[in-house]
Amino acid sequence: MRWLPVLAAMVLLCVSAGSMAGGQREEPLSNSVRALMQRSISDSAAPRLVFASEEEGQAWLQAMSRRLQKRIPDMQMREDFLRTVHYEAMRAGLDPQLVLALIHVESAFKKYAVSSVGARGYMQVMPFWVKAIGVNDHNLFHMRLNLRYGCTILRHYLDIEQGDLFRALGRYNGSLGKPEYPNLVVNAWRKSWTYQPVIAPVTAAALN
Repeated sequence: MRWLPVLAAMVLLCVSAGSMAGGQREEPLSNSVRALMQRSISDSAAPRLVFASEEEGQAWLQAMSRRLQKRIPDMQMREDFLRTVHYEAMRAGLDPQLVLALIHVESAFKKYAVSSVGARGYMQVMPFWVKAIGVNDHNLFHMRLNLRYGCTILRHYLDIEQGDLFRALGRYNGSLGKPEYPNLVVNAWRKSWTYQPVIAPVTAAALN
């Protein structure tokens, strides 16, 4: 069958896209933690930028959009993705730029990336999480669901590790105690996804 080599190549491409992904390890959750994570996953509010002003939000969106243009060429898709990343990160108490760095390393911004151990989507979420904190029809290739699961899981690991980012990232990747993956994410954060807001100078006229 002529299409078999093509199909095999497509599968290989998807798997290689998530080659840095390890896979969160399934661990028992207390009832209180499970309930908290389930509430987070069930949120249905519309994603939006969370900034002090519309101008600050647009400045962030434009800056991040320029950096992401080569990876997600379609502008509407790119901006929808960034708004969702920002919203899901902020509601989980995460730095949106850290989340972008994690996606950079985990999937290289490939929506349908699949790792060798079955982690899926932008944030390479393991399917067992759907059973643990979601509902059966949740599709981990759905953009917002994937980002929501990923941010909720990273927040959970940060809470377990009492804010220790390196250990939380190790848990996220399934490589706790090894420095390679946390270093990759932090380096991507620093080199590619840091953001300093542009603050307009205060003029005498503005103070009057």
